[in-house]
Amino acid sequence: MRRFILLSIFSLGFFVHLKAQTEEKKIDIHPDVHFRTFWMNTSYADTKFKSDYALGMSLNLGAKINYAKHWTLQLGYRIFANVMSTPIWDLDPVTGQTNRYETGLFDLLNTRDRLFGKLETLSLSYSKDRIGVDVGRMGINTDWVNAQDGRLSPTAVEGVHAWVAPSQRWKVGLWAIGRMSIRGSSEWLGVGETVGIYPQGRTVFGKQGAYFGNTKSEWLSILEVDRQLRNGGKLHFSHTLAQNLFSTTWGSFEKSTKTKKGMLTLGIQSGVQHTVGDGGNPDLILAYKSPDDFNYALSGRVAWRTDRWLTHLNYSHVGGKGRWLSPREWGKDAWYTFIPRERNEGFESVDALVGYVEYRFEKIPVQVYLHGGVHWLSDLASAEANKYNFPSYRQVNIGLKLQPKGVKNLDFHLILVSKEPLSSQKLTPNQIYNKVELLHFNGILNWRWN
Repeated sequence: MRRFILLSIFSLGFFVHLKAQTEEKKIDIHPDVHFRTFWMNTSYADTKFKSDYALGMSLNLGAKINYAKHWTLQLGYRIFANVMSTPIWDLDPVTGQTNRYETGLFDLLNTRDRLFGKLETLSLSYSKDRIGVDVGRMGINTDWVNAQDGRLSPTAVEGVHAWVAPSQRWKVGLWAIGRMSIRGSSEWLGVGETVGIYPQGRTVFGKQGAYFGNTKSEWLSILEVDRQLRNGGKLHFSHTLAQNLFSTTWGSFEKSTKTKKGMLTLGIQSGVQHTVGDGGNPDLILAYKSPDDFNYALSGRVAWRTDRWLTHLNYSHVGGKGRWLSPREWGKDAWYTFIPRERNEGFESVDALVGYVEYRFEKIPVQVYLHGGVHWLSDLASAEANKYNFPSYRQVNIGLKLQPKGVKNLDFHLILVSKEPLSSQKLTPNQIYNKVELLHFNGILNWRWN
């Protein structure tokens, strides 16, 4: 795949040279600088568990170079620093588990590394009218593979992205991905190599997961189709195929209606997922996904927006046989009930009810919001249905966003997260640490120059 990428960039560069013979030779260089500071700390109601904090910083130095009207070269190198932290690499003394949150700011494959960097973007793009192609290392934002911008850097991919818009109402895109740079990693890895860098949970037999380093998957493809309807509605379809792992088909319909007082939006999502090949490994003990899995999901939203208020109510149901799986390394959940700092993949059955309320102040550039939900998960006793041994829980996020008017492209974001189990039953330490009975705080500063 790497040779294909290099050959593609060379080929595109050759065509740039030929094309420039007949086009105006104009070069525009735009800096692409992103500085990010992230404070994170996690504490537990039971003080016997290990609490942690970390202050991380990252700086992306890059540029976008536009050439001959339709060509763009984008490059960026990101530097990471663990400025201050507790020993986040130490195991929790009660459970023997690794820290789940603060370690994700840095390099999960080498949690003691306090300073490192990586070439995050290097891509060549051509776009004209209703067609375009990108080749190289680039950002991505699809249903199940996305930036998941909750750490010091986003997830990026290496491959080819081509799109075509036959009309103003239609757009079709195709991704072919051979390597990935996930958030929480300093390296570019093959698709199968990324699976399991985050906690692996337990196998269907109840033992500790062991698929990291044993998952075979050479490539990932994503097809997207979008259609804007004349009545204010929009249709979206995607198909995510991870070679030798799984196939996820996803679709959504949304319709917005203007009224005298605001905007009403109704949305529905649905999808199915099944195993492809042997699920990563012919040995079920080492496999990422069981061969016989077949899952479905349904999600709905009712939203209301005015000049200052945004509110929506969401519900999701996941069912079928086996676990709905999507590597946490690759992005956040697509369903409407996703709340930052937790995911609901890894379960045979999920019922989630989530609400969101946001208010924008009139005279100051501040937004405050409340995000809360109740999540009923599969039985803890069933390892086949509950991958992470995670109890049903409720989650509340309280947040504040500030964009000072005096400094361009500067923003602050504060999030306080509380997660508590729904049941009063006594939980084991492994069912608490990294999961519930905790308070989690994020303080994020971003500044961009572009």
